[in-house]
Amino acid sequence: MKYSNQARLLLAVDCIIFGFDGSEYKLLLIQRGFAPEKEKWSLMGGFVQPDESIDEAAERILQQLTGLHDVYMEQMQAFGKIDRDPIERVVAIAYVALIDIGKYQQQINDDFHARWFPVKGLPRLIFDHQEMVEKALNKLRYKAAFHPILFELLPEKFTLPQLQAMYEGLYDTKIDKRNFTRKVLSTNLLKKEKDKDKSGSKKGAYYYSLDEDQYKENFLNIHNFIPRNEIPAGVE
Repeated sequence: MKYSNQARLLLAVDCIIFGFDGSEYKLLLIQRGFAPEKEKWSLMGGFVQPDESIDEAAERILQQLTGLHDVYMEQMQAFGKIDRDPIERVVAIAYVALIDIGKYQQQINDDFHARWFPVKGLPRLIFDHQEMVEKALNKLRYKAAFHPILFELLPEKFTLPQLQAMYEGLYDTKIDKRNFTRKVLSTNLLKKEKDKDKSGSKKGAYYYSLDEDQYKENFLNIHNFIPRNEIPAGVE
């Protein structure tokens, strides 16, 4: 049995993968493998098959196009403008992931020329992918002000200056060092290590690591890393 008098509509997923290399935010893109817009820069996208869920499709497509696997992705929203795809009516579900570039770099294959681009220097993207990226960044800025989600971008050991640089890069602003350090340490999410990073100075900065148990228990708690009056206007 099928619904009568209903038009055909395709369902796709697009994966928005953000990374941080220690100094700037990057977005993982591929060259599209088929027309239209063949070989143009694109998010990782593809169609949902009849025998898989939307989440399963997102995982499959990401691995097929980049080699990445075991990446946590969060569903963001649907994009369904009538003319978003010039061939057929396609509704796309966008997924967002934050990953440590160093941790996953070895997984990435070159089948579709997967490449990291600075978020501030992206090439022209196909269809409405630029809109997807902007909305994902907007939501990330809002969410990161109150929850420790940016820790997903960090290596196993990191310094407080590196952590602060990550927040400053996301909001494109300078943050008071003492206030930021006090707020971060008061969450009890971090464990201080014995060794230091001396690449920036002779004195060096102590490494910290994430307390996984505290992180999982307190992930949904509001921490106010960024004061509300410092969140850029228009961030939702």
